[in-house]
Amino acid sequence: MNAQTPAITTQRTPLLRAAFYMLLSTIGFGLMAVTIRLASRTESTLEIAFFRNFFGLLALLPMLVAPALRTANPRVTFRASVHTTRLSRYGVRALIGMIGMFLGFWSIANLPLSQAIALAYSSPIFVTIAAVLMLGEVVRVRRWVAVIIGFIGMLVIVRPFSQSFTLGSLVAVGAAITSAIVAIQIKQLATTDSPDTIVFWTYMLWVPMSLIAVLFQWRWPHGISWLWLALTGVLGTVGQVMWTRALKLGEVSALTPISFVQLVVVTIAGWLLFGEHVDRWTLLGAGIIFASTAYIAHRETVLVRQKRSNAPSETVEAGL
Repeated sequence: MNAQTPAITTQRTPLLRAAFYMLLSTIGFGLMAVTIRLASRTESTLEIAFFRNFFGLLALLPMLVAPALRTANPRVTFRASVHTTRLSRYGVRALIGMIGMFLGFWSIANLPLSQAIALAYSSPIFVTIAAVLMLGEVVRVRRWVAVIIGFIGMLVIVRPFSQSFTLGSLVAVGAAITSAIVAIQIKQLATTDSPDTIVFWTYMLWVPMSLIAVLFQWRWPHGISWLWLALTGVLGTVGQVMWTRALKLGEVSALTPISFVQLVVVTIAGWLLFGEHVDRWTLLGAGIIFASTAYIAHRETVLVRQKRSNAPSETVEAGL
């Protein structure tokens, strides 16, 4: 028994690190949502998006450059790490992602935080649909049932036929749809490019795109708004980097439940900072969406394992 202990410990270490990275990612994204709401008190959605990308790029570059500096020829190493032959595809990915960012930031600024984030978690549901439409992937009955259940959870939150329904909730759904399309595009890009390359070119295109969009209503931030805008960029980049590292070490099905800590973070922040209260319909709908997306993530992990072992399986869809 004692002879097996080191092997078990070694096996568990990457899983614990993956869980830790996912927790950091979740907290980072949750706090980013809070800083977006704080910045929205004085800044427009377009300005918040630009500064999120600008400060995010500033935070990202040292993470990409540092490994290259440890090599014999840093310039060549860095260029090789971000080299791509698919720049036009990145342009499409960046444009769709930018639209999704605008929609998502607007919903965070104008909807209750818990509702905006709960609806954002419906993205894996749309990823399943997008994988069928865009990639021709096969999705069988059990995952279609999970998709339908997820839609029910969204309807519970949005309540389209009640007096509390607002068109703003559809903006959050739109952000989830564009996020799903981007997830499929990332999957396609990942067949030839590394995660660092994908993140680098995304930011390099997002900064000028968002700058062009905001120039028509430019107004310099002032006071503490600079802090919120800078934190939005830094926290967003930290969230992305930690998320990528987590998925390298762990499996989607095991890590997805951890990501729902973000809903707890924004709910508490919404109550403490903005006097928001979570209604029972948002909690119920979020629970349904959680169950649906957790099952989709579980099925994806199972299918990836089958594919790696050359067993017959459904075509694997992209994860969140």
